[in-house]
Amino acid sequence: MQFPAYPTLLTDARGSILTITVNRPDALNALSSKVIEDLEHCIGAVSEALTNDDGAWPVRGVVITGAGKAFVAGADIREMTDMTPDEAHAYSSRMQQVTLAIEQLPVPVVAAVNGFALGGGCELAMACDMIYAASTASFGQPEVSLGLVPGFGGSVRLPQYVGQALARELLFTGRRLTAEEAHNAGLVAAIFETVDDLLDGARNTLELVARQSPAAVALVKKTVGQTQGLPTRDGLKIEADAFRQAFTTADKAEGTRAFLAKERPSFPGR
Repeated sequence: MQFPAYPTLLTDARGSILTITVNRPDALNALSSKVIEDLEHCIGAVSEALTNDDGAWPVRGVVITGAGKAFVAGADIREMTDMTPDEAHAYSSRMQQVTLAIEQLPVPVVAAVNGFALGGGCELAMACDMIYAASTASFGQPEVSLGLVPGFGGSVRLPQYVGQALARELLFTGRRLTAEEAHNAGLVAAIFETVDDLLDGARNTLELVARQSPAAVALVKKTVGQTQGLPTRDGLKIEADAFRQAFTTADKAEGTRAFLAKERPSFPGR
């Protein structure tokens, strides 16, 4: 895939794995309106490329990370200072749409958190399918210390990750979690000692994903998203529908054929 030269993002496609780096290190990668605009365009371009019905999957996984000493330290407080209430609402709503677009991509997205993931940074990470962290990473929703509330999904997604009790404590106090605490709480899937190890770990996981059926991975991601928070009986109905849909795919035919023939499958991706 080809991307324009974004003012606030770097893109690096290696094989079928795309790495998107928020590149405002002097501002600790704060989510300015321009960063949000660039993320919106970049994620939209990936989504459009993956909706082509030709079986081609130019991207099989996405890594989102930050340049320098932070993943994303939060929203851009300097820019927010002079916003009117209506402008703040539009700012919040636009970034929320970016997080929803990430969730709706049919490929897994890994947040590779190096350093601060605070406020909007934590919210961006939580929109991804998995959060991997360097040992020096820290997480939190410190909005109340500024007289603010989360605006990019923190009050919705944090309880889904760590449960209501801990989420309320973190949201009410603004307390930060270390990488180890975040891992123990279920927010972080894996911890790595260095940033290089972190990025390698994220890419290695996505390379493993890339060997699986693209159609099945997309269907699993969709099913997990649709069933989150539902009563078990309702979730099982959605899962059964997804199981039925899998039986309509060419990937299912190839996967079962290859298994019985003791061969490696060559998935057509549809």
